[in-house]
Amino acid sequence: MKAQLLKSGLKRGQSRIKQNDCLQQQANGRVASHLSEVRAPHSLEPNHQLGQGSPTTALHQRLRRGWIWKQLFVPEEDPTPSVIGQLKSDYDRGDFAIKYILSGEGAGEMFEIDEYSGEIRTLQKLDREEKAFYLLQAHALARKSNEPVEPQSEFIIKVQDINDNIPQFQNEPYVSSIPEMCPMGTTVAQVTATDADDPLFGNNAKLIYSILLGEPYFSVEPKTGIIMTSMANMDREARDQYLVVVQVKDMLGLSGGYSASTTVTISLTDVNDNGPTFQHNMYTFAVLESAAVGTTVGRIMADDGDVGINSRMNYSLEDLEESATFKIQTDPVTQEGVVLLAKPLDYESKRRFIMAAEAVNDHIDTRFLSYNEFRDRTTLKIVVEDVDEPPIFMAPDYEWKVPENAVAGTVVGTVSARDTDAINNPIRYSIDKSSDITKAFKIDPNNGTVTVAKPLDREEAAWHNLTLNAKETKQNHLSSSVVVFIKVLDINDNAPMLAGDYQPYICEGTQSGELIQLINAVDLDDPVEGHHFYFSMVPEKHINPNFTIRDNQDNSASILARRSSFNRRDRTQYLLPMVVADSGSPALSSTSTLTISVCSCQPAGHCPTGGVEALALSMGVSLQTLLGFLVCLATLTVLSIVMLMLRRHRRKQQEGLGRAEKVLELPKRVSEKVLHYGELGGGGGGDVGGFCQPAVPLRPHPRRRDRRLRREEVAASIRMSMSLRHSLLIGPEDDVFKQFIMDRLDEADQDPYVPPFDCLKTYAFEGTGSATGSLSSLESWDFVDSDQCPRDPGSRLVRLTLWHGGAEEETTF
Repeated sequence: MKAQLLKSGLKRGQSRIKQNDCLQQQANGRVASHLSEVRAPHSLEPNHQLGQGSPTTALHQRLRRGWIWKQLFVPEEDPTPSVIGQLKSDYDRGDFAIKYILSGEGAGEMFEIDEYSGEIRTLQKLDREEKAFYLLQAHALARKSNEPVEPQSEFIIKVQDINDNIPQFQNEPYVSSIPEMCPMGTTVAQVTATDADDPLFGNNAKLIYSILLGEPYFSVEPKTGIIMTSMANMDREARDQYLVVVQVKDMLGLSGGYSASTTVTISLTDVNDNGPTFQHNMYTFAVLESAAVGTTVGRIMADDGDVGINSRMNYSLEDLEESATFKIQTDPVTQEGVVLLAKPLDYESKRRFIMAAEAVNDHIDTRFLSYNEFRDRTTLKIVVEDVDEPPIFMAPDYEWKVPENAVAGTVVGTVSARDTDAINNPIRYSIDKSSDITKAFKIDPNNGTVTVAKPLDREEAAWHNLTLNAKETKQNHLSSSVVVFIKVLDINDNAPMLAGDYQPYICEGTQSGELIQLINAVDLDDPVEGHHFYFSMVPEKHINPNFTIRDNQDNSASILARRSSFNRRDRTQYLLPMVVADSGSPALSSTSTLTISVCSCQPAGHCPTGGVEALALSMGVSLQTLLGFLVCLATLTVLSIVMLMLRRHRRKQQEGLGRAEKVLELPKRVSEKVLHYGELGGGGGGDVGGFCQPAVPLRPHPRRRDRRLRREEVAASIRMSMSLRHSLLIGPEDDVFKQFIMDRLDEADQDPYVPPFDCLKTYAFEGTGSATGSLSSLESWDFVDSDQCPRDPGSRLVRLTLWHGGAEEETTF
């Protein structure tokens, strides 16, 4: 089978192929190397013919090439569809018995083949920049059996480049800098452009550079894009920046090609090619004689055309009179020379100063200027102006000493000031009130003598800092001041005392001679030789049998136990008076009493200072006693709370159940002797007729509210009680009496809703033997008609205490 190119395809590619044989060979070599990796195991060699036998048998033999193929070339961006070639087998007789199939890269998408004629057509426009060649496989099959008549063959469709891409600069924008005054030919920067076209095919990707803007200062190398200076000694002070426009063209700049341009910003960096220069030969300044040291007198500046480090300079003064009254410093920001006052001025002594100032560059580059050209000099003239000056003290400050027992009028010291002006005005002295609030000193206004005005106390103020003023009495009344430091010398006028509030304790079982407490002393005085204290016990007729004091000779003392067997049961505290004396002249002393407690110490010898045990010790009771007291107190508190809660519970239950009444019917003769609870509003008010009602409302009883006492039972109980009482057989020691009381107690214990004990049944068995007589009214009862009511019921109504749990009611006798 032969691979044939159509004339249209040949016409477009022949001229370019002839011009670029070398380039095509290189491309073919690359493609061939690629094909060698992907080609089928049966390599197709050109000019081989197909062997004898059927196609199936031929596949198992070494086949001779029966068809010829070539590279097919397609110009990119070629209109579609277009025929680019034709494949034809040697077995094709024109009867369409062979079917041609195309496979591989782009088959069916980019390319198609006519299965009858073998013509290969393009389906889309091709872009070489996207893909430069396509590797495809051709198949020749018998149309009836669908068996291959020839082995698979591979071929290449190569996309030929056209100039369809514009050159593009890389790494934009371009910014560069070079030193000023550089020689011609100095490399500035390099611009680089790329073209996406095929650099191996024609001149489509061959670029050339040129300058559009920037001549005659700069030039560019056409092939490499390197920008160089074309003028020597460019001065930054004249022009510090240049914009250079570089153009690039493809096809070696021939017509019909594409072009692009870019801008390169080139800055000239500074070099030290200029020296400092003063604009004036003399600078004149004026300063007051009262100006303080460090005052700025004036500023001078030398011009330097350079910038940055090359413009830095140092100024210096050449004092022709060598007075060193002024100095000059360089301002690091403005590069000015600042003239400062170095010494006080005196108009009366010197009124004018003349000196030379010099400016020199810090960094000198002798490639451009000589050494002397980097410096310049000028003259300074400074005039001192006269002012009225305040008085001046003879000393900058004063320091005096005075004993604290100095009496009023004692001279402490004298100050002196004078007026330096030619007029020499008189001066008066005074003490600044803010510096002597206590008014402890006074000064003579004429001669400046300072004396003590009131008694001093070193312990209150060891130093007095006074400000003394001296003021002119004429002209401008100027004044000045000076500080006076007065130290108050100490005398022994304070007795020593213990250093702290000591609370010593001694443990039970402490042995004789053991240390109990280490004590120190303090003294408000400040003797020159230092403190030395003496500790001793208060002299007594008898030696203290319990404790002793040992002076440690280091301003401390030790309290020691003189005996053993201290016990809290015997005594809980001991008082130990002691004397502390100092070594002053005369010596002073003070007496202090220490309270030493006896403590039941812990195993480590520590006496508890907090908690229950410490509280017991402070109260002087044992720990067991205190704990018992606390337990009792807690128990009473709990019981009180329980009773309060129970009472509130009962009250809520009674309010919920309402007021249930129990009616007790009594004999007519005793009806007015029995307690009766009614609903009267008060003792003497309300319905008097209700007084004779026999009903006796009792407390609510949820389990017994439906029960009623029968008249017979009450009458029998009263008769039995009366008979037994009058027979004097029932007494407190009688078994019947005891059993009755026990039954009532058992009933009260088991049932909290029983009536109170002061009821009829209880009074019936009251007993005899009381010297004051009976409290019950049962003995004095008589029979009263129940239908008759008393005329004066008001005297019989008394307000009683409410029974527990019951609501507030009226009580009737």
